[in-house]
Amino acid sequence: MYPLTPTQESVVAKARELARTVLAAHAAEVDEQGRFPAESMEALAENGFHGLLVPESLGGLGGDLVLLAAVIDELAQACASTAMVYMMHNSAVNCYLADPAKFETVLRDCAAGRHLGTLAFSETGSRSQFWAPVSQAVAADGGVRLSASKSWVTSAGIADGIVASCLAPDGSGASVYLVAKDDPGLSISGGWSSLGMRGNQSNPMKLEDVPLDDATRLIGESGKGADIMLGKALPVFLVCQGAIGIGLSEACVEATHSHLVGQGFQHTGTKLADLPNLRASLAKMRLETDKARAYLVAVLQKLGSGDPEAMRHALALKDSSSETAVAVADLAMRCCGGAAFSKHLGLERPFRDARAAIVMAPTTDHLREFTGRLLVGLPLFG
Repeated sequence: MYPLTPTQESVVAKARELARTVLAAHAAEVDEQGRFPAESMEALAENGFHGLLVPESLGGLGGDLVLLAAVIDELAQACASTAMVYMMHNSAVNCYLADPAKFETVLRDCAAGRHLGTLAFSETGSRSQFWAPVSQAVAADGGVRLSASKSWVTSAGIADGIVASCLAPDGSGASVYLVAKDDPGLSISGGWSSLGMRGNQSNPMKLEDVPLDDATRLIGESGKGADIMLGKALPVFLVCQGAIGIGLSEACVEATHSHLVGQGFQHTGTKLADLPNLRASLAKMRLETDKARAYLVAVLQKLGSGDPEAMRHALALKDSSSETAVAVADLAMRCCGGAAFSKHLGLERPFRDARAAIVMAPTTDHLREFTGRLLVGLPLFG
């Protein structure tokens, strides 16, 4: 399990309570209606979870990636859509933390539950290669004006702050800016209707000549946005994606266990759990979930210790966890038979949700290419 302090254990216990009550109560409706998990996110905000990574000096919980992973794991077991929204928020918060003095007000608002953040890196022109924005800021009035076509913006139209990437005005590299929900020129340009993760509201957004002041909105340095995208947002994103996959796997294990021990054959008086092939499937599901969680913990330890191999393992983490979730969900469906195909058993939703991570940038194929390049001594990009 996660190496947590007693204080962190209490935070995770609270997350578990919210997941089993608020998130679980609304998860099916959120999925069926494809609506934002407002009640769940409000509950997290009211209990201080929007400030999990925010330092205590700014009113937050002062948590780290270990605590965040443990919390996300609990949330994903009840509602993966909520966990995804919360993941993107914390990815944005870690970007704000690149300059806590400049973004002190925003960070305090996060801690108080008044600010929800998200990322807007992926663009229509570069698709899943989020690290390569094609939009370019134009210098104007001591800042920039930005026009861009962003795809897959989680919490679009709901998040208060959008961490958006673009090319710097001089074309020297990427820059990253904080765009506010009420900035002029920002609009949702399409709807969200998906196979899984249906409550995320990951809509495409358009930025049309949005004015952004370098003094208050530029995150990091102009032209060095890769430091923010890859150094601040990506590690949080990968760790949280790992935890979501594990949470989905855990939900499948628990639902399958309950079904096998609770259902049986009236004509023989035996339980489904009396069938050795079903017990073997459940055992494999348990083992694969435990292995994925153990790998996440190992990667967290490498990240915390500054291990030079940490980033390679962090890149592999999303691959490992998402593929585990898909495999475990598939086993659950086979193990529980026709009951799993209906909605009442609670397996149909994680079966669909588990597939989202495979195609979410960086995709599994990209991650394997990145890992392979690092293994043979090649630069990550090239």
